[in-house]
Amino acid sequence: QVQLIESEGGLVQAGDSLKLSCVASGHTFSSCGMGWFRQAPGKEREFVAAVSGNSVYKYYSDSVAGRFIVSRDNAKNMVYLQMNSLKPEDTAVYFCATDITYMSWRASRDSREYDYWGQGTQVTVSS
Repeated sequence: QVQLIESEGGLVQAGDSLKLSCVASGHTFSSCGMGWFRQAPGKEREFVAAVSGNSVYKYYSDSVAGRFIVSRDNAKNMVYLQMNSLKPEDTAVYFCATDITYMSWRASRDSREYDYWGQGTQVTVSS
């Protein structure tokens, strides 16, 4: 069974940095795309970043491009989201997700393309 477990988020101040991690198990991690999404109170879940299994392709939403960095370590079955210059509008529950297409070049911005999700972790940015 595929499982995804995010690291603990936290409460930070605007301008701070925070790194989220997500450990995966139960599938061939290196062959699958990984995504990060977030959901703020009263809003729909939105795409944040995605990385292909081979790390060649990385995508970011316009709102985080230039501030967030997605990466992965296939030897450890881990995916990371380095968040810099955090803003209050980044406050949300963050989720990692994986597809199980086993196409290592594939990564998607569309949440419907992902098959398994973590439980989410709260990130709060104070002004």
